[in-house]
Amino acid sequence: MIKLKSSEYKNYSKFLSNLGNNLTKFYYLRLDKPFKVSNKLKGRGYDPVTNADKAFEKYISKEIKKRFPDHQIIGEEFGHKKTKSDFTWVIDPIDGTRSFVIGNPTWSNLISLNYKGFPVLGLANFPILKKYYYNTSHNTAYVSENGKKRRIKVNIKATFFNMKLSAAFHGGISLNQQKKIPQILKRMQFPCSDALSYSHFAEGKLDVVIQCGNKIWDIHPLIPIIRAAKGIVTTWRNEDPKKAGNIICSANEGLHYKILKILKPVSK
Repeated sequence: MIKLKSSEYKNYSKFLSNLGNNLTKFYYLRLDKPFKVSNKLKGRGYDPVTNADKAFEKYISKEIKKRFPDHQIIGEEFGHKKTKSDFTWVIDPIDGTRSFVIGNPTWSNLISLNYKGFPVLGLANFPILKKYYYNTSHNTAYVSENGKKRRIKVNIKATFFNMKLSAAFHGGISLNQQKKIPQILKRMQFPCSDALSYSHFAEGKLDVVIQCGNKIWDIHPLIPIIRAAKGIVTTWRNEDPKKAGNIICSANEGLHYKILKILKPVSK
């Protein structure tokens, strides 16, 4: 695991914490109003984007450039701004744009700081819920809600028989493939709500989260938070989650390997 110096963790995590507060203020001052929706897939499916997505990304990028002008930036809407720096910020301006469009409050702003390609710090900010999740080191994560900060950890005592499991396939596996994992289907008893499910996992409210089709900006900001909260996160093939794609996070090793074994018929 790649780690930063303690002074770097302090500097960057403070920036992310302030950014979480400022993003919520920015939303209510500038973006809490009617918006335009367009479809990026144009007849080949449905992948909505709004003018709020673009405004958030411009704002986030501007704040990063003011503080760290030599750093690279990868944004979902405006692509990769390359430099020679080992530090890269990965931005999902609105994770859960479908939720944003219909007024579901689970959408968020996701931002990660990567060092040499590895996510080391993350922010998941939920403007409507007025809270944000972030880590301050490789082993410390917090949720800040109503101005109060609380350290979070996964529920390490969870077992396969008492786990709270949240899953969503987003069309990533067919109905016939789903029939090969009945033990997962019958235990999908908790809703999967965009990045909020991963965040709830990090604070011990869920014990397993399974999703398909994550892009790097969907999962990179959440990886450091999950790991700092003592959670385990990999792909369904037990590979490094920085590859994105199909992701599973579990509260302990025993539970993780049990779920990976069950998913094996659909993870080839």
